[in-house]
Amino acid sequence: MTTRDLAELARIAEAASDAARREILPRFRDVAVEIKKDGSPVTEADRAAERAIRAVLRDATPEIAILGEEYGAEGAGGRRWLVDPIDGTIAFSRGLPLFGTLISLLEDDVPQLGLIDLHVLGERTVGWRGGGVRCNGEPVRVSQRADLTSAIVAHGDAYGFEAFGEKDAFLALARDLRMFRGYTDCFGHALVLGGGVDAMVDLSLNAWDAAPTQVLVEEAGGRCVTLRRERNDYPLGVVFGSPPLVEQLLGYLADPR
Repeated sequence: MTTRDLAELARIAEAASDAARREILPRFRDVAVEIKKDGSPVTEADRAAERAIRAVLRDATPEIAILGEEYGAEGAGGRRWLVDPIDGTIAFSRGLPLFGTLISLLEDDVPQLGLIDLHVLGERTVGWRGGGVRCNGEPVRVSQRADLTSAIVAHGDAYGFEAFGEKDAFLALARDLRMFRGYTDCFGHALVLGGGVDAMVDLSLNAWDAAPTQVLVEEAGGRCVTLRRERNDYPLGVVFGSPPLVEQLLGYLADPR
């Protein structure tokens, strides 16, 4: 795909996120919560938003497959959209504004474009290979800080470290870092892309959680290392942000692969 192709596909992803917002915001702080078989929460807003996203993507790009968190796989081929209609459903379900929509496009399993839309905060970050990264139209860059002692490092939930076999890493980071902060889900990812947070360690993810960040961080001048575990659920982890900090953070992990 050319840069021009990706720019057009990014506009389609933005239109799909607009459709999701129309389903999500009226339900914010006014929605019932269910628990899925894997123990994670889901709401009608998650389902309605994914249906809206799929409708836009299907209409604009019928030749591209779709894989979403709530409704699974649709179509086949080397290119596919990945969709997480509400990343941070726990926050959404508790009335916290720190959630968003994730949309990415993969070609032969390699992320080519990514979108993180923090609807309540009104901050949309989007970018693609060769096109850089912008938040609300303004270019953003990842921090280049090299001193871990003065860095702000975000992390996902502690149970994600434990489930990934990295509980000791969490305890060591909490012990050693002055500013090790729980900015979870796509909210934390967006903070790293904007440079306000210097790096992040986020473990126990699915492909739709990680794919936008995998492309956006590199396009914004940072480094993203993807970790994999042989698990049925949540097999991925990402360590990303300022390149020198990522290298130091990997040293805390028992298995930095």
